[in-house]
Amino acid sequence: MDVRVGLCGWTVSQASYVRRFRLVEVQHTFYEPPANAVLERWRAQVPAGFEFTIKAWQVVTHESSSPTYRRLKRPLPDSARGQVGAFRTTTPVIAGWQRTLECARILRATAVLLQCPRSFRPTADNVARMRTFLTQVERPDGRLLWEPRGDWPTPLLAELCAELDLVHVVDPMQTETVTPEQTYYRLHGTTGSRHVHTDEELRRLRELVVGRPSPYVLFNNIPRPGDAERFLTLLRR
Repeated sequence: MDVRVGLCGWTVSQASYVRRFRLVEVQHTFYEPPANAVLERWRAQVPAGFEFTIKAWQVVTHESSSPTYRRLKRPLPDSARGQVGAFRTTTPVIAGWQRTLECARILRATAVLLQCPRSFRPTADNVARMRTFLTQVERPDGRLLWEPRGDWPTPLLAELCAELDLVHVVDPMQTETVTPEQTYYRLHGTTGSRHVHTDEELRRLRELVVGRPSPYVLFNNIPRPGDAERFLTLLRR
C-alpha cells in the first residue's frame, strides 16, 4: 500500500526525521512563517522524494483573540485586531495567504492545510466568508485541505468540499472524512494530546486506509514518533 505516513512538525532533528519518514507537515507556517532562507535549507537538505505539506498561516483562519497568537515573534498590530481569521477578505488576511502560498512554493509542498478552530462554527456568515475567500484567492499548486474542528453537518461538509475543491481532513478515531478518495488523516490523540495509540487503534487505522488511493496519515499527538513508527511496522506486515 502507498500510505504516506509522517508527523505534524519535525519533532526530532531533521537529519533523524528524514531517515525515519518521507513526509512532514510543517507547523511553523501556521504560527509565523520562517524566513525564505530557512525554508530553502529545509528543502535542500531532504532526500529525493521527500514530501512537504504545510499549515496555512493562522491569520487566515484564527481570530485575533486566539491564544495561538502568543507564538508570534511580533504581536499583531492594533490595526489588525478583529480584522484577521475566519476567512475575512481583509488586507492582513490576504497578505497572510500570499505568504502561505510563497512558503508552499519554496518547499514544493503538495498540499496546504486550512485548520479552523472549534469556534469557527457552521453559521451562515462563516460559510459565506469561506465561499467568498476560496473563490477569489489564488489557489496553491497542490491540494487544498480543510480541517473543521467544530461540529459541522455532514451534508454541508460534502457540499462545501465538492463546491470549493477541498479535501476534508479528520481524526479517524473521532469521525470519518467526506472525501475518502483523497484521505488525509490527522491523529490528535483519542483521549488527549498525550495519548499513545493502542495496537487495536492502529489496526483499525490500517483497515481504514486499505484500498484507498495514496492516503495520508499524520500523527499529531505528543508521543507521535513512536506511534507513527509502530504504524509503519504494521503496514509492512
